[in-house]
Amino acid sequence: MFERKQLKILRNRIEEKTNHIQILSGTRQVGKTTLVEQLLQYIDYPYQFTTADNVLSGDSNWISAQWESARIKLNSTGAKSVLLIIDEVQKIDKWSEAVKKLWDEDRRNYTNIKVILLGSSALLIDKGLTESLTGRFEIIFLPHWDYNEMHDAFGFNEDQYLYFGSYPGSAGLIHDEKRWKDYILNSIIETTISKDIVMLTNIKKPALLKNLFEVSCMYSSQILSYTKIIGNLSDKGNTITLAQYQFLLDKIWFTSGLQKYSGSKISLRNSIPKWNVYNNAFFNVYSNLIHNDCEPGSAIYGRLVESAIGSYLLNQCRINNISLYYWREGNNEVDFILKKGSKLISLEVKSGTMKNNNGQLLFANRFKTFKTIVVSNDTISWKEFIKLDINGLFD
Repeated sequence: MFERKQLKILRNRIEEKTNHIQILSGTRQVGKTTLVEQLLQYIDYPYQFTTADNVLSGDSNWISAQWESARIKLNSTGAKSVLLIIDEVQKIDKWSEAVKKLWDEDRRNYTNIKVILLGSSALLIDKGLTESLTGRFEIIFLPHWDYNEMHDAFGFNEDQYLYFGSYPGSAGLIHDEKRWKDYILNSIIETTISKDIVMLTNIKKPALLKNLFEVSCMYSSQILSYTKIIGNLSDKGNTITLAQYQFLLDKIWFTSGLQKYSGSKISLRNSIPKWNVYNNAFFNVYSNLIHNDCEPGSAIYGRLVESAIGSYLLNQCRINNISLYYWREGNNEVDFILKKGSKLISLEVKSGTMKNNNGQLLFANRFKTFKTIVVSNDTISWKEFIKLDINGLFD
């Protein structure tokens, strides 16, 4: 079975003497539970793997009962440590308070229980961590799968990644495009929005939220103000509400509204967003296209390429603490600006050849640029770029 690189990180962390609670965070259907199941094949000491999936949310004693079972295993087996894994932990009310109490008890009593927590709701996981578990945890982010993973695990080629995106559960359905779209719409999008946002946060207009997501997918890789977006929505709302809903969609790794780079945080907050999906499956599932429509030279091909590059950057920048922006002044534009520490990289994307890079030249004159990168057929192609290590760009 294919192993994501985050498995090695998790293995190393749970073997350390000084350990923290390990949190696996990411959107639904990217392999969090599978990764933990793979981990269990490598450990040689007792473990307890349980899920709160069917537990009543108000059963606050459930976590304590699971924890106590792990303690009993530790004492009865004579092992040096026990691994406790709780899946869907966010479904228990006040879960973080219960975990904090039990974790602190074990630290005081020198009880070596290693803990891994998983949850399908990034919103509730983040809320619990900031409320109660400060200083007690580390997060391992599981982003959407990248091209290299889809290629190694499922034999995807670059054009399949471009169109079908990178959900592992949909890889076997791509030869039946209707079935593939139904899976993405019903099993991924509807489930995630309904369970992770609408049911868990104060959403006054769920139809507006879903409509915003659809529009942001259709306009992926384009700069579009909230005011103009309102004109494309069936359920009208004000720009403040839309900005709040977009923040939630970004938290669950669905779509992002990139801000214009200006060097000023005040200007960032007031900029018009550039929309991009976290997974190109979202771009195409709302289109009337079929895979064969997306050939090089077609009208949509350039946007698909820029959106795919954007989704790759969104995921990789998020897990590597790299800030991602765009830049535009008048008719001059730079598709993506990457910022790590004090280093700035400007990145322009072309599906064909590069005719000019006036935007990058102007940006370099305005700001101190560490690197200027052009993705095109006569420099580095998009097919080569999606295989790169983003961190290596800053070397």
